[in-house]
Amino acid sequence: MNLIEHSPWHAGERQMQASAGAAERMDMIGAKVIRDHLPEQHRGFYPLLPYLMLGVVDAHGMPWATMIEGAPGFAHSPDPHTLQIDSLPGSGDPARSALQPGAAVGLLGIDLDTRRRNRLNGRVGALDAEGFAVDVVQSFGNCPKYIQLRPVDGIARQPGGVAERSNRLDDAARAMIRNADTFFVASYVDIDGERSVDVSHRGGNRGFVRVEGDLLTIPDFAGNLFFNTLGNLHANPVAGLLFIDFASGDVMHLAGHTSLILNGPEVARFEGAQRLWTVTVEQVVRRPAALALRWRFAEFSPYSLATGRW
Repeated sequence: MNLIEHSPWHAGERQMQASAGAAERMDMIGAKVIRDHLPEQHRGFYPLLPYLMLGVVDAHGMPWATMIEGAPGFAHSPDPHTLQIDSLPGSGDPARSALQPGAAVGLLGIDLDTRRRNRLNGRVGALDAEGFAVDVVQSFGNCPKYIQLRPVDGIARQPGGVAERSNRLDDAARAMIRNADTFFVASYVDIDGERSVDVSHRGGNRGFVRVEGDLLTIPDFAGNLFFNTLGNLHANPVAGLLFIDFASGDVMHLAGHTSLILNGPEVARFEGAQRLWTVTVEQVVRRPAALALRWRFAEFSPYSLATGRW
């Protein structure tokens, strides 16, 4: 039984839904699709995965997105209100120090080989050197749009532990962004003393993220109208982005302040975009070969191919 009987949307999400003309519809849908527990289908899904996406907030109020890896079964649900994760962020990962008992976190279970994904927002329970538990606050499914197919294609013997930090993008970082067809974004809001963190997937044609200096401009395409990310950014304009080189295991974490562009000529110039958002990059953490897993590109999402280019 779902104990969420009122609208699960916060003010930022409701305002974004209203701007899209979907407020009344989403008010009816919200309490039906957002749960306060993991349904059996989700409990069976997480143990299949060798990786999870995690969103956290550091001591300075900046969100970070990262990937956690483990042998299938490392994420499992001992009961419908708990997800146990028997792994931690890697060495040098900016998310590691932010993972504390009681901290709000966002999780995304995503299978790039099937395009299946489920979301969980909750709080860290027990935490030790082997992993941590998450107490479920909200769980819900997501549609497979804009996910490129990438099966796991190998495992490195030893992931790298080097972390290179900067406060700006260099040419190599910009090239990584311009070549990307996928990234992940962490965002959060504080409401009545309670924090809610979200981590989401974003995909599009290769190069769908425009980068000029330290400014990223990102199209927002038609989706499920939840507006979890943009609703958070409307209320609290900071984001943490994760870019992955799926062939090498390199990762790049970015964090900075954001702004929304809901209409106008710039939106119209990007085919398929319904709105834009920007990130002014203020922190960069690059971790060469940080992931043990490697992926093989198999196929673009047809929805990604239907979008435009800058």
